[in-house]
Amino acid sequence: MTMDADDESLLEDLLAGKHRALARIISKIENRSPGYRDLVSELYAHTGDADVIGITGSPGAGKSTLVDKLAETYRDRGETVGVIAIDPSSPFTGGAVLGDRIRMASTVGDMDVFVRSMSARGTLGGLSTATADAVKAMDAFGKDKIIIETVGAGQNEIDIVRTADTVAVLVPPGSGDDIQTLKAGILEIADVFVVNKADRDGADRTVQELREMVHLGEESGLGSGSGGHHSQEVIDAHDDWDGETDADEDEAEDWTPPIVETVATKGTGVETFIDELANHRAYLVDSGTRAEKVRQRYAEEIRTLLREDVHALLEDELDERGGIDGLADAVRRGETDPYSIANDVLAPVEACVENLETEPGEGDSSGE
Repeated sequence: MTMDADDESLLEDLLAGKHRALARIISKIENRSPGYRDLVSELYAHTGDADVIGITGSPGAGKSTLVDKLAETYRDRGETVGVIAIDPSSPFTGGAVLGDRIRMASTVGDMDVFVRSMSARGTLGGLSTATADAVKAMDAFGKDKIIIETVGAGQNEIDIVRTADTVAVLVPPGSGDDIQTLKAGILEIADVFVVNKADRDGADRTVQELREMVHLGEESGLGSGSGGHHSQEVIDAHDDWDGETDADEDEAEDWTPPIVETVATKGTGVETFIDELANHRAYLVDSGTRAEKVRQRYAEEIRTLLREDVHALLEDELDERGGIDGLADAVRRGETDPYSIANDVLAPVEACVENLETEPGEGDSSGE
């Protein structure tokens, strides 16, 4: 792939640590501007060092406040931070409803905390391909920690595991039925549970219910090992890892999500939360599961891009045939049916694929 001179200059500025370039590249990614794919392709060679943390949970759990305190504490430790806040999409523009919100009160004016709101764009888990690409931009820029705060739509947030190394699920005290809901799916994605607003009534009971849920999950095989499901570590870190025995590997694959109590408004428990995040990162490295998970992530990225591209090709083919409305009207008049139309539209695509399979190309070892 080739980039024009402006994009090459933009990439150089990003790698040189210029925040303006980071902001412009993320805008190009989110807007799907011409040339953005070439830019993202170049980013891959510079990624793999950042620790990507996902923060999700039900609305009102205090995610934004906790993210603020996380960023502040990481900065106190001398680490740079990038924050991507996933907002609900506007039904009219597709953009983030809340825009670039002033949500990081403790770090306003700190250039080493870069905050960006992005639209969920209607994806099931509130995360889009653009979000994953924005993470790559922040990673290539050199951010030590990248925090993704999601819209908090319950079980639909499962999509976050494809992007974050470690997922923290926030549960407000006194959740009651919400804890039962968590059993339906969130247990599988939580690497750390956080009971925020732990100074409120019902916090102790919520912690106990979570402990019981995690215990039941371990007994049923749901909870253990879930922590190895996602990573952006360099693949060689695993390839060079030597596990002495299969038993050691099996033991290392078990991860029990810890439960942390925090009061984000006061900063209480944030240090403990950060320690647990670090423990999970160490687990991912030491267990040797990161390489397989990063392969799964890239496999999903490939599938997503192919779906997008094939969808665009089919839309063009439909337009050449008079548009979807005209074809639908033909079905209404009884002249054809949806199955026949689908077969006709797919025919040239299938012919192209078959042609690629039958024509010997460079690297073809079939000998035919």
